Amino acid sequence: MLRTDIRNIAIIAHVDHGKTTLVDEMLKQGGVYRENQQVAERVMDSNDIERERGITILAKNTAVHYAGTKINIVDTPGHADFGGEVERVLKMVDGVLLLVDSFEGPMPQTRFVLRKALGLKLPVIVVINKIDRPDARCDEVVDEVLDLFIELGADETALDRPIVYASARQGTASLDAQHPGDDLRPLFDTIITHIPAPEGDMEGPAQLLISTIDYNEYVGRIGIGRIARGTLSTNMMVVKTNYDTGKTTQPLRLTSLFTFDGLKRLPAESASMGDIVAMSGLEDIGIGDTVCDPVAAEALPFVSITEPTVTMTFSVNNSPFAGREGQFVTSRHLRARLFKELQTDVSLRVNETDSPDAFEVRGRGELHLSILIENMRRQGYEFQVSKPQVIYREIDGVKCEPIERMVADVPQAYAGAVIEKIGRRRGVLESMHGLERVRLEFLIPSRGLFGYRSEFMTDTRGEGIMSAVFEKYEPVKGEIPHRNVGALVCFENGEATSYGLFGTQERGTLFITPQTQVYKGMICGQNARPDDLVVNVCKQKHVTNMRNASSSEDSLKLVSVHPLTLEECLEFIDDDELLEVTPQNLRMRKRELSHQDRARAASKAKI
Repeated sequence: MLRTDIRNIAIIAHVDHGKTTLVDEMLKQGGVYRENQQVAERVMDSNDIERERGITILAKNTAVHYAGTKINIVDTPGHADFGGEVERVLKMVDGVLLLVDSFEGPMPQTRFVLRKALGLKLPVIVVINKIDRPDARCDEVVDEVLDLFIELGADETALDRPIVYASARQGTASLDAQHPGDDLRPLFDTIITHIPAPEGDMEGPAQLLISTIDYNEYVGRIGIGRIARGTLSTNMMVVKTNYDTGKTTQPLRLTSLFTFDGLKRLPAESASMGDIVAMSGLEDIGIGDTVCDPVAAEALPFVSITEPTVTMTFSVNNSPFAGREGQFVTSRHLRARLFKELQTDVSLRVNETDSPDAFEVRGRGELHLSILIENMRRQGYEFQVSKPQVIYREIDGVKCEPIERMVADVPQAYAGAVIEKIGRRRGVLESMHGLERVRLEFLIPSRGLFGYRSEFMTDTRGEGIMSAVFEKYEPVKGEIPHRNVGALVCFENGEATSYGLFGTQERGTLFITPQTQVYKGMICGQNARPDDLVVNVCKQKHVTNMRNASSSEDSLKLVSVHPLTLEECLEFIDDDELLEVTPQNLRMRKRELSHQDRARAASKAKI
């Protein structure tokens, strides 16, 4: 049975290709807002970190009405580190809109999400976005997209679908690149025509697969998914079952049911096959669970999520400043928070270690784990993290490491520097094309990218664009130098002074400002040379009864202070260092705070 009044779609693309902006315009032209209503840009990016960084982190649901049809839309992240969000929501939809930038063309994440969509046999509508760019090259990008379809083994049906040309910022779309159009009607019409209506048994026993989890402090966990069969209604008795474990719970009462309309969740008495709904009242509901009628407790299989490739150790803070700034500082708090994150993030893995104060956390990349760290510190947690490490696997008796496909768009003058640096990091150049701006495609070990992003921006004078996505596992490539500079390490506990920092800045780049509280073993800057250097930034200027000449009393100017962001700190720290994370500060430190103990350990290592 078909439900012709509904279409369920996901919008997938590489980062910054305009997904969330397009959803904004679809909401405006779908009649969600009043005519004179003030609306924020990227309204779907509701999370504080999403708005600050201009990226989508969590997949979100919305819906618009067009020509008597309700179009349920899922806005997905574009960063490869949040690919798990994309993989799981594809189980909720009947088709996808693949957005591609009219200048950049297919990028690594474009390949990743398209492969997943084709693997689930979902129809794909290609949308060439940003056609109003002065450097747009629509015809070439279309050819590149079709080549990608063929490379990924798409059938003729996928290649025959129309291509929509759009400008999400201007809110226009058309089927002809030369005629931009006046609104998004051509896009809506294409969705209704080429995305199939939900198909299933309307009269059978209810069945729904949970694809997303939300949380509300009043009602607890909220499960979101699409009804695969039958009808769900408020207060009906249901059971929860899982395909992997085979466990089925006792009947539970469904206390509330919501459907999506615009930016709101509307209470509903009932919902039928094909609807995307949110529900509450089911204790400990999780992603991958199936909610169904007790008379037919049949679990649905969940999509397999790509395994993590990066690991870090989260541990209780044991620095001299431990417990000063955080609200949640014990191992019990840390453990509860990390295992709570597992309930909503299917890409994350948390393992206990030999120490009760440390936990191994595995994720899809540095950004994936850094967003978790940032969320935790904003919630009042205080802890330490180690340098990110890649996860090795043994395949056919050979130790293998994750390899990423990296694409860099750089001005032609800087291409040589990028190729040289990637070569040192065991990267292999796969392809190179372009004239004024060159597109370089590499296969490089994941560990070769640690700490490279800031170096890349320096080498390309801020004009380069780089992105990477996991490709495969290959035998370990050999040693890769991590950091070619040392650290400036504080000599004693105290408060940094202008006088002490002024004498230190000649040695390298400072990370702290005057009046910053420091402790012995804390990293306060980057040494210009490869070795670590112990410095005294708390040094005071001696007071004498001699009157100085006026010229000697000029203020001390600090010219090289560069406070690091969370991602820059994770890139900088080495194996023997930790990052102390608190709600107010980020402090890098040596694992062993004592200078004598570090020197003794280094001497033993040489012997």
